Amino acid sequence: MTCAAMVKGRTAMSNDWLARRLAMGHPASMSQLVNRPRKDEKTQKPLKVYEKILKSKDWFHAHPMTLDPIGIVRSCFGGKFGVPRQPGLCPSAWGELIFHQAYRSPEAIRGIDGFSHLWLVFGFHETLDQGWKPTVRPPRLGGNQRVGVFASRSTFRPNGLGLSLVRLEGIDTAAREAPVLLLGGVDLLDGTPVYDIKPYLPYAEAIAGATAGFASDPMPSLEVEVAAAAREEFARLPQRAQAVILEALALDPRPAVRAEDSGRVFGAILCGRNVRFTIQHGVCRILEIPASNCSAPGF
Repeated sequence: MTCAAMVKGRTAMSNDWLARRLAMGHPASMSQLVNRPRKDEKTQKPLKVYEKILKSKDWFHAHPMTLDPIGIVRSCFGGKFGVPRQPGLCPSAWGELIFHQAYRSPEAIRGIDGFSHLWLVFGFHETLDQGWKPTVRPPRLGGNQRVGVFASRSTFRPNGLGLSLVRLEGIDTAAREAPVLLLGGVDLLDGTPVYDIKPYLPYAEAIAGATAGFASDPMPSLEVEVAAAAREEFARLPQRAQAVILEALALDPRPAVRAEDSGRVFGAILCGRNVRFTIQHGVCRILEIPASNCSAPGF
């Protein structure tokens, strides 16, 4: 088929489509939608149907979108305190995505093993009942300056949804709840509900020259050391558990407004341990690491 014939065919299809829209009373273009009269001269009924729908809360209430969690994440983070503020900042952090029964199908994840990373759409279940706020105080700004919630990754959002990029380390097909996705670099609290999974596409989503506003600078890092009294217990931990603890504490999990609480003892539930530590002069010192009563899995 020649180019001229293709153009002629597309023009004919375009004209047919336009004729059908006009016959059904739809506007031929956006300009006609905006500029046409508000009411039909005969019926006196509004013609701006789309505008009316968009402005009608009743329409949205009558057409709700229900989100059903497809599964939950079991992770090495047993409490909110100590969870990295972004994915990938704690590379050794691990998690398992366990599907709910209705979605526990090998067919649903066919081909997923070809992707190294996955996007997880999850819910901020621990803060959902606190509602949302139009402005928030990001830790990156010291916890004192406010920005709009949509210019942040705050947990206090209108729909309580988050987005996390995680590493797919494998698929456990022998587990009782198989298939289970084995994840790395997670920033999710143990028990986090997951609503959807999408593969990460480097060719489309790795954007060269992207800017990050007030969060452009790399996260600062603390030096972490283990006190003599805790070294023996620390040495008994599996190597990956040791790495998770060191990486998570190096990110300084303290709230930004308490960053000056020098000498105060903090506790974070990491890998099934209640890690007790202090931070002074840019150094985080692990004091003790007793077992935790939290249900989060350890190693």
